[in-house]
Amino acid sequence: MRISTAQFYESSAANYQKNFANAIKSSEEASSLVRVNTAADDPVGASRLLQLGQQASLLSQYSANTTSIKASLGQAESVLTSITNVLARAQELASGAGNAGFTDDDRKANAAELAQIEEQLLSLMNTQDENGKYIFAGSQGDTVPFTRNSDGTYSYNGDQTTLNLPVGDTMSMATNTTGWAAFQQAINTSRSQVSMTAPTVDDGRVTLSNGQVSSNPKYNSEFRSGEPYTISFLSSTQFKITDSAGNDVTSEASQNGTFSSSKGAEAQTVSFRGVDLRLSINLKPGDATPPNTEIAGHSFTLAAKPDSFNVSRSPGNPSTAVVTGASVSNTNAYNASFPSGGAIIKFTSATNYELYASPLTADSKPVSTGTMAGSTATASGVNFTFSGAPAAGDQYVVAVNNHQTQNVLDTISQLRTVLNTPTNGDPIAIQKLNAGLQAGMANLASGANQVASAVSDIGGRGSALEIQNETNMSLSSANTQTQSAIRDSDPAEVMTRLTLQQTMLQASQLAFSKIAQLGLFNKV
Repeated sequence: MRISTAQFYESSAANYQKNFANAIKSSEEASSLVRVNTAADDPVGASRLLQLGQQASLLSQYSANTTSIKASLGQAESVLTSITNVLARAQELASGAGNAGFTDDDRKANAAELAQIEEQLLSLMNTQDENGKYIFAGSQGDTVPFTRNSDGTYSYNGDQTTLNLPVGDTMSMATNTTGWAAFQQAINTSRSQVSMTAPTVDDGRVTLSNGQVSSNPKYNSEFRSGEPYTISFLSSTQFKITDSAGNDVTSEASQNGTFSSSKGAEAQTVSFRGVDLRLSINLKPGDATPPNTEIAGHSFTLAAKPDSFNVSRSPGNPSTAVVTGASVSNTNAYNASFPSGGAIIKFTSATNYELYASPLTADSKPVSTGTMAGSTATASGVNFTFSGAPAAGDQYVVAVNNHQTQNVLDTISQLRTVLNTPTNGDPIAIQKLNAGLQAGMANLASGANQVASAVSDIGGRGSALEIQNETNMSLSSANTQTQSAIRDSDPAEVMTRLTLQQTMLQASQLAFSKIAQLGLFNKV
């Protein structure tokens, strides 16, 4: 075989370039200790590194989300703890006001401090974060969550939406606590009411409180099914309770409807279907012994408090008409169609209107329609009384209070009213005061329990967050090690390979120079 000089040079140059390139690559690898720079270096390893890089980015974002959630939860917990302390002081004031030695002035002093507590609570419940967002407004961070209505009650303007952030591949965590969950869902223990039906003029001999709900299950399943009840006093020792169907249900009352007249103004507890009533007998000089004639004939109705409504006009209304009163006129129509979450009355003309479920959107359809009758608009079984003439385009927001739950701000407001009402030493007024204090303290305890539940929920989320964060840190560490194992070089192996390639390069240079001297002309 003949090998031309050109072929020899081309072959030698190609081999030399290959060896030189390998040596340069190994030298760079020895310098950086990175084995996989491109997919060509290791296609399988490069693909795996891409996956690991994506996982590392997610883990980094999870870490950032965890930090953000911790900060939000920490602020919410701090505010809720402050609210708990404020409520504890309110409970002390309410408890102290029941002291027999307290005068009307003493109770007014407590009421004045409760007014300051009410303002402090309102401020805390409207707390903003460092970005100016209201932390208890749900997803409505730019909306003031709690506002005072014209009648002194309070409304929640936020929503029930929690803002979630992912903290793991299969786990998301709520960053906020809504005011609805923390404050609006406190069980209202004072949601029954008593009204005297006989005698026509109250003689003060028998007083019966509105009652306190002592058992929610019994109240919801038994009490509500038989209301309204009639409590009829038959003698100085016995009363009878009949339900709405006329059935005698006295056997379900404590002591089968018996009581003592000899205890006088001392309150006696009557328990019936999950409701505790305070009964007091106030005999007068000259009453018979036993006072059967004086007590018999007194009767009361007992039922759940009816739903109440707070109606406000929209700021952009063309007219200045306002709603001055609202009440249920048709129970069946109300239960069947009135929106439980609130409604909006929209006037399409000066007399015609439509009722929508709140909030009103472009896709909303009217629940009912109607025409004004004088100054009254009747919608889904509710009469709304207007002062002034509405105009086309007017809208009115209707908030419904079913009394099942009660905001702690409303509880304190009601408690202030009780403490500001003078008794002047009147036994009957004192009995009403004690009943009001009992209702206020029970609802304060309910509100405090709801706040404590919210704090507990934050603590649970914090614990879960810590566990997930530890898991993420372990995954991140494993991710880093796996990436290093695939991407990084073994220093000993790289240096050995580089030395071999440099030796081969030197050998090829020497071989080329020797072979190049074997030309024919060198032998002439």
